[in-house]
Parts: sequence; structure tokens; C-alpha cells
Amino acid sequence: MNAARACYKVESVFRPCFLIPIYNHSETLSDTLRALSEHGLTCLVIDDGSDAMHRDATEIACDQYSWVTLIRHPQNMGKGTAVKTGIRAAADRTFSHAFQIDADAQHDLSAIPSFIGHAQAQPDNAVLGSPVFDRSAPISRRLSRYLTHVWVWINTLSLEIADAMCGFRIYPLAPTVKILDSVRTGDRMEFDIEIVVRLLWAGTRISMLPVATRYPEGGRSHFRLVRDNVLISAMHARSFFGMLMRLPQLLARRSGERRP
Repeated sequence: MNAARACYKVESVFRPCFLIPIYNHSETLSDTLRALSEHGLTCLVIDDGSDAMHRDATEIACDQYSWVTLIRHPQNMGKGTAVKTGIRAAADRTFSHAFQIDADAQHDLSAIPSFIGHAQAQPDNAVLGSPVFDRSAPISRRLSRYLTHVWVWINTLSLEIADAMCGFRIYPLAPTVKILDSVRTGDRMEFDIEIVVRLLWAGTRISMLPVATRYPEGGRSHFRLVRDNVLISAMHARSFFGMLMRLPQLLARRSGERRP
């Protein structure tokens, strides 16, 4: 291991790794891995059925680093499935936390130390990115995000999750895997939202940290306007009824948090 790489205090309860779900974004992967190399952590790259050109480029980028493990889906199965594959792979390798970083180069990787430091200090919490957008962010995307924020606040009876869509986040693996083992969760873009709602329902505390977020010029999004909005809307509807089933528990929790 390069002596110049940053070192984090490693304890038995805190053994994090990076997790990158990728689908046809190989052009940004090399720069991302180069930036991650200074942190001294294992990285799991989940290739969700990229086409031949991107598949080969992804393999070349990963092969440059001994600390990177490439896991492949034979066909595209959705971002949620890729993240779930990575979470289970991280747990199987006895990591305690998985730091998800999207492969589209939207997020400022200089925020990594503050996220890891917070997760180490609060290992039971999920640490989510709260995007700080620049002028490159389309107004339509900001408005659609806000609609999701409102539904998340309704379905959790809480403002604790300020943003459930940001793909820059740290999962505590034990409670996350427990959820994946017990309920069916979404396989595509809706997963990022659903899993943090379910984590909060299960009693996991949510920490929100700012991360600068941009929309790179010429960048490609795999968000499918009709399909993914339908899936997200259906997930919000299921979550609403899930909230109603948990209403006494959620209200009791809120009451307990308000006590001095």
C-alpha cells in the first residue's frame, strides 16, 4: 500500500469500503478511482451489464489497482440491484460500512474524509449526502427532487432525511442487509429512496452532510423519465401504506425525541 495514502483509524466496529455501481460510465471511472486511491480503502465496482466498449474500459480501469474488486452482472438489472449486489458483497467480505459513490462524477470527492470521519464517530448512523447544487443543475431536476423530499417527509413523519436521492452515502451494513433479507425492495432508481426510508423505520439514525454536486457538461443520465418516475411514484405509494402500518411506532419515536 502506498505510504502516501490516507489512513483512517480502523476498529472492529468500523471497517468501511467504497462501493461504485456503474453502467456505461467508464469514461469517468479512471479519474474516480485515482481520487479514491489516497484513502486506503477497498473498492467494490459493480458493473451492471455495461455494453462491450464500456465493459472492457471498466475492466482496464479496475485492473490498475489491487484494492479494487470488479463484480459483473451479465445484463443490466438496474441501479438498485447493483447497489444491493455491492452491499451483500461488502457484508460477505466482513466490511462494516459501504460508502456508495455514483460513477457519473457529479459529487465532490473532497468530501470523503468528512463523511468517513462522521461514520466512524457515529457507526450506527447512515450518512447521506445533502447536495449543494451549482448553476449546472437543471431547474426541472431540482423541482422533481423536492416532490420526492415531501413524500419522504410524509412517509417517515420526520424531516430527518433532507435528501433521499443523493448517491453519495455511507450505509451501516448490518441493518441494511437485515432489511434486504426481510423485504422486497426496488431494483432501479427508486432503491436509493426506499432503503433510507426503511432504515429510518427500522430505527437507524440518519446524518446529513453537504456535498457539492454538479451536472458535468455532456454528462449522461440513465434516469428514464417515464419508467423511473412511475417506479418512484409506486414506491412512494407503498411507503405511505407502510407508514400507516407503523404509525403508532413512528409517533412514539417522535414523542420520545421531543422529551428533555
